[in-house]
Amino acid sequence: MSQIQRLWTEFRLPIRDALYFADGHSYDVVLASDAPGGWKVLAPFDVSDMLARGPDWTSSVDGLISVELGQGGLWGGDGSYGSEGFVARLAPDRSLIWAIFFMESNPFEEIQLLGEVATFTSTSGTKVAVDINLRNPTPSIN
Repeated sequence: MSQIQRLWTEFRLPIRDALYFADGHSYDVVLASDAPGGWKVLAPFDVSDMLARGPDWTSSVDGLISVELGQGGLWGGDGSYGSEGFVARLAPDRSLIWAIFFMESNPFEEIQLLGEVATFTSTSGTKVAVDINLRNPTPSIN
């Protein structure tokens, strides 16, 4: 079980603008209104190294909105602090497939699904669109 899977069993995610996959792969991300989905994938990083330096640097997450997909679902909500938000894709048993955590998005309270793309909207109006089958992202160069 990866570090991120262990955290998810406690409904926790690292406090970092990042995309986390259940297999342990993690990428820095940034909200970017000029990007097609409202966010960009940056460089990969090792979440285990990050947590070794700051094991308590995690946030409790709580779902505010969900959409069932038949084979799992989508979940969005908030973190421990008012400015945090997260979006996630879950397996049928509610285990994590992927999650994206933002420190300054505010909680996500709405999900619109159009085909394979989910658009999550936060209480501050921040919108991020994500391919629900997200795999192996290509980091942005700029």
